[in-house]
Amino acid sequence: MDETKQAQLKQLPGVDRILEYGAEGGHFDPIPKSVLIPAIRASIDALRTQILKSEIPPDSSCFSRSVLVREVKMRAGRIMALKLKRTVNATGVVVHTNLGRSLLSPAVMAHLTAISSRYSNLEFDLEAGRRGSRYSAVEDILCELSGARAAMVVNNNAAAVLLCLDTLATGREVIVSRGELVEIGGAFRIPEVMAKSGAILKEVGATNRTHPRDYENAIGEQTGLLLKAHTSNYSIVGFTAAVSLPDLVSIGRRHGIPVMEDLGSGTLVDLSKYGLTREPTVQESLAAGVDVVTFSGDKLLGGPQAGVILGGKPHIDRIKANPLTRALRIDKMTLAALEATLQLYRDEQQAVHQIPTLRMLTLPLTVIQGRAAELKSRLERVSDARLTVELLDFSSKAGGGSLPMLDLPSRCLGIAVDGISANAIERWMRNSHPPIIGRIENGRFIMDPRTLQEEELDIIEKAFADMLADGTQGR
Repeated sequence: MDETKQAQLKQLPGVDRILEYGAEGGHFDPIPKSVLIPAIRASIDALRTQILKSEIPPDSSCFSRSVLVREVKMRAGRIMALKLKRTVNATGVVVHTNLGRSLLSPAVMAHLTAISSRYSNLEFDLEAGRRGSRYSAVEDILCELSGARAAMVVNNNAAAVLLCLDTLATGREVIVSRGELVEIGGAFRIPEVMAKSGAILKEVGATNRTHPRDYENAIGEQTGLLLKAHTSNYSIVGFTAAVSLPDLVSIGRRHGIPVMEDLGSGTLVDLSKYGLTREPTVQESLAAGVDVVTFSGDKLLGGPQAGVILGGKPHIDRIKANPLTRALRIDKMTLAALEATLQLYRDEQQAVHQIPTLRMLTLPLTVIQGRAAELKSRLERVSDARLTVELLDFSSKAGGGSLPMLDLPSRCLGIAVDGISANAIERWMRNSHPPIIGRIENGRFIMDPRTLQEEELDIIEKAFADMLADGTQGR
């Protein structure tokens, strides 16, 4: 080690000395000691590493009081910053799993805030003056909207499937078509959920074709349930055949075996009326006579993450009594958000207009084109000759494992900046405050206005102005 490095290592202050530096001006007063001490140690370690590994030793200014205090404050700020951040979704994927799936409407947020910031009658029956059930907040309206006889809700749809299988078929065979053994997401698969429930999987048919006789031939003394899993996150096309839900219900009734359907991305609205791919509605599944149906609350329903279970009262009562129910139950905030979302469905037009997921999915192309033109104008207003903004025709996606074959026509912005790579633009936007998430195609940074909210155009304009003014971006 050369003498310069040795001398600089000796200059490194200790923790107590830096504490003194900060105390002189009250610089560290707002920082909790549990954060401050690790921030000081990390700053010292970083400077030590810089001295030891750098061919060019750090400038002497790095050891000044002001620089050391500023460095500690920056590190402490990063430690204390909230990890979960509001982001701007410019990807065009409406139900974006990585970005929090469905947005909640202002009406839902108002009810959520009121319930979560005050006491509520979560498990208190106001009429009877005694303990009640938390499911009463949503059971009546779920039954009203769907036609079900009974309802309950757990924390997500995978939990709903697990709970139903554990209740109705543990230790018994569950017959499923091979073409419906879906992977839910995050590597969680129907067979694995079934195994955890204690049910025994019995596959029938082929991947692309399953017939009624396949179920008939598989039914035996150990059969506990017939399960139909809607392939909401993929599609099999070509030489295919599947058993319809009414036919499966008919088979179940002839043999005295309950039938369950996992809709995955359940919807209460016929989306084909709005130009989207037709999906089976929850009401249609129940009208077909299915005993139990499950679906997500935060996909096409447009509410909070939840797993909704609907069906006949005897089956739902058994599911409610399962000890797993307590482990999988939802909290007051989810219940409040779900109840307020369901209220909007009493008027379908209101639901389509006020529930952000439905509004974005059904947004007319003319509206998207207008928003794209406005954003293009705003970015060009930055007046930087390096910036090129093009309007491009691309497609948006429903996302979240919903409507996999649906391409929604959209007008996107393709952005290029001389001297700054598309990767550097993406990185800058991703690290903005708030982060702006887009994508890269053909060497351009792409933003899709379908998933942008009105107030976010200002945010994007400012982020590009800051980037172009910064001058430190790399390729």
